[in-house]
Amino acid sequence: MTAPSVPQTTYVLTLSCPNRPGIVAAISGRLAELNANITEAQQFDDRDSTIFFMRIVFEITGGQTGTQQLRDTLAVLGATFSMEWALHDRSVKPKVLLMVSRFDHCLVDLLYRWRIGELSIAPVAIVSNHPRDVFADLDFYGIPFHHLPVTKDTKPAQEARILELFAATGAELVILARYMQVLSNEMAASLSGHCINIHHSFLPGFKGARPYHQAFARGVKLIGATAHYVTRDLDEGPIIEQDVERISHADTPDDLIRKGRDIERRVLACAVRYHIERRTIINGNRTVVFTP
Repeated sequence: MTAPSVPQTTYVLTLSCPNRPGIVAAISGRLAELNANITEAQQFDDRDSTIFFMRIVFEITGGQTGTQQLRDTLAVLGATFSMEWALHDRSVKPKVLLMVSRFDHCLVDLLYRWRIGELSIAPVAIVSNHPRDVFADLDFYGIPFHHLPVTKDTKPAQEARILELFAATGAELVILARYMQVLSNEMAASLSGHCINIHHSFLPGFKGARPYHQAFARGVKLIGATAHYVTRDLDEGPIIEQDVERISHADTPDDLIRKGRDIERRVLACAVRYHIERRTIINGNRTVVFTP
């Protein structure tokens, strides 16, 4: 007779603190005392800022150690090492709020990756400044859709409503899946570290309308996309992921747009995956990304 399997809980611990000897030994030692089995460990010592960063994945067999006991232990370590830390149960899917304007390629891609289980997220709302009929051919799989139009005069009220939705749904992340409205400084500050944006990587070179046409006119040989956390400097927040593709003299503006869409989709999806797998830690104007 086969013995019943014992359930295990997998946690991800991320942390940063001033670097000093003994950090890794203290953390791994305490986890061992709590019967934790470490399955992944990555670390980085930023010599410029003298800040130490670490990501640890560990398992605990059911009933041996509770989440609160873990948090109590980490709180003591945090105080000892002046540590900023976060503990996440890997089985809990992060709730996300998706925002989109008229271009829906990134939204469609994220929904597909979520539907097939590639992205372990829980979409709680889709927000757009365009009405639902713009997306009439899309299946939102029961995710609530909110049409929140915006003008210069209504922008404060519209953004307040978005922040209300963010809080009411329990979302931890806003994904700007080609949401083509500039966030106010106040909203960007409210979502700092909890909002990911995607844009073409021509910025700050080709600003404004028709950037791919501007790039074509200049004869660019590389196009790309950048995914980053939102800060008050909307398009200049800490970068999570980037990619590029080579362009030839034979490519038309439509070719650039087509290739740009593909890059935007995969770069945004990668950035979201890194975030929800707790692989990213903001380091001032940059990020530490513990890639698989």
